Amino acid sequence: MTDRPSPLRTAVVLGGSHTGMLAARALADCADRVVIVERDALPDGPEPRKGLPQARHAHMLWSGGVRAVEQLLPGITEALQAAGGRRHPVTTGVVALSAQGWFRRWPESHHVILAGRDLLDATVRAQVLAGPRIDLVDRTEALGLTGTGAAVTGVRLRSRDGAERTLPADLVVDATGRGSRATRWLADLGLPAPELREIDPGVVYASRLFRAPEPTWDSFPVINVQPDPHGGGPGRSGFLLPIEQGRWIVTLCGTRGGEPSAANEEFLPFARERLRHPLLGELLERAEPLSDVSVTRSTVNRRHFYERIPVWPENFTVLGDALAVFNPVYGHGLAVAAQSAVLLREVIRRHGWGTPGLARRVQRAAARPVRAAWDLALGQDVFYPGATGSGPTVRDRLVSAYVGRLLYTATGNGRVARRVTDVTSLERGAEVLLAPRVLLAAAVGPLRPPLAGPPLTEEERKAAGVL
Repeated sequence: MTDRPSPLRTAVVLGGSHTGMLAARALADCADRVVIVERDALPDGPEPRKGLPQARHAHMLWSGGVRAVEQLLPGITEALQAAGGRRHPVTTGVVALSAQGWFRRWPESHHVILAGRDLLDATVRAQVLAGPRIDLVDRTEALGLTGTGAAVTGVRLRSRDGAERTLPADLVVDATGRGSRATRWLADLGLPAPELREIDPGVVYASRLFRAPEPTWDSFPVINVQPDPHGGGPGRSGFLLPIEQGRWIVTLCGTRGGEPSAANEEFLPFARERLRHPLLGELLERAEPLSDVSVTRSTVNRRHFYERIPVWPENFTVLGDALAVFNPVYGHGLAVAAQSAVLLREVIRRHGWGTPGLARRVQRAAARPVRAAWDLALGQDVFYPGATGSGPTVRDRLVSAYVGRLLYTATGNGRVARRVTDVTSLERGAEVLLAPRVLLAAAVGPLRPPLAGPPLTEEERKAAGVL
């Protein structure tokens, strides 16, 4: 007597952006077939697409996220570098002014990947789609889920020509981003809405591409002039990221009452006169604009607490921006998505495909990296004047006071700076900031005097023409 063959296991990933591609790669190690459903027509190379307008703004992938992507796509860092992306040392390669003062450029302990979003997505997409068991169905929209409140059995789809069909699935992953309709789909299955929290600091982002001065092309630091959320007025900030092809992408930010303009002629004056230090404006005076200013006002922090819903259907999970979106200034969205995809694979491997409660376990696991990034974002955004949503709680105020003390200490204490960067890079959890040595260091304060100005080297000043 022969054993009956095991049924084929099909996973459907809704959304073909960063989260969806990484989730598909994770599932390819567990399923027999993975289908990525994407509404847009995906380009073959690093080109803009309609469904990703935020690609015009600065993006970076913190080392905690890089590590996760490397687990799914070994060699991705080298592939990005070969395509022009940069592996940038932190904090060695960062010139940053915090609310507590200028940070020193301590020896490298972490890193970020700097690349245009189109290049990052194209590199990841090419590697994912080159793998086995993964199919892409683009120009197709997901209309809803099939099944019941107990178990999802597939998705209803509509192609660009209007034809509708049902795609059966043993697991459906919603990676459709901030426009996700998961709450409505779950309601259609008779399930309650999840708890939702939103904090909108009212930040407006204005970004522009520049041709950097040629002497800076091989090496130049990230520049970050941060706001002071406790300063009593609008928070204004700006940052410069060196990316591929000798370009800088520069983003200026401002909360209500201090917003940057979409006018090209007002970009440089804002950078020079409205930030807490004129360094960015001084650098841009020697750079050549390559694009018009792109503006976005969609910077709300929004989190759906799906993991708290008392009843969760089998065979369905929500990841990435569909689960939580963060103020982009912190650069955590890409890293959280990558870490969530790794956890998706780990949970399935640990508990087995089809195990009762598997989807709930995945949802609870995905909440862990979300929680870390959420706490970091709210620790600052909730304090801006005019921020909407539930105001700072007693816990928020206590955490903010301690983090402020840590950042002040980090301006003159390399060990504390490393622990803080452990957390901001999403390599370690916030509990490392409560270690006895860190608590003692925070009580003592910085070991070196504050810097009087930006810690650019003479070579960097000369290369940028700001001597």
